[in-house]
Amino acid sequence: MNRRKLSSGSSQSVEDFLKAVYTLQREHERVSTNALADALNVSPPAVTDMAQRLVEEGTVDYRKYRGVRLTDEGERVALRMLRRHRLIETYLVHDLEYELHEIHDEAEALEHSVSDRFIEAIARKLGNPKYDPHGDPIPNSEGIMPQRDLQPLSSLALHTPARIRRFVMDDPDMLQDSQERGLMMGNTLEVTARERFEGPLTIQVSSQEPIIIGHKMASLILVEFFDNS
Repeated sequence: MNRRKLSSGSSQSVEDFLKAVYTLQREHERVSTNALADALNVSPPAVTDMAQRLVEEGTVDYRKYRGVRLTDEGERVALRMLRRHRLIETYLVHDLEYELHEIHDEAEALEHSVSDRFIEAIARKLGNPKYDPHGDPIPNSEGIMPQRDLQPLSSLALHTPARIRRFVMDDPDMLQDSQERGLMMGNTLEVTARERFEGPLTIQVSSQEPIIIGHKMASLILVEFFDNS
């Protein structure tokens, strides 16, 4: 696998680095250099070099053998970039008619080049949405992230109606496959059968014919209980 370069002098590289740390530290208190290297497709030494530089800038706390964590300033930058990325994705789907599996790379390129004025104009035009087309929360202009109680489809109890609220996947092929199977944002569904040992699940989506999906895909689709009252 070819590793891309991580330029310590590039604002884009810094922003991507901080955004990756923010995403990974949602699950771990400190993020290892190997985890960041995999997320950014760079070498571990390149991650260490960047982390050491950003310690001097006050955006990360890096400790050898213990990994990286954002400072308050680093988190502010990361949330700003997430807001940009997710608002651009929302604009691409709602106004430019992109498909869900087409928007991630476009947003990755655009988020570094457009102005704050442009981003806030998009937000106003879209009515200040709280969630992007993947269901990812959009930080507001103060960096506050909306919260809701979701669970993986893979752990949903049998015959429990739920609604699809988030796709925790960026892989275009997986996203396209999920959409073609009728697993669309907002659709209601229930799990009618589940094989043991993380085997496939049988899913009833609305009034469609039942479909079978793998445990991995099901774990990346987040749902909330469906209130039909």
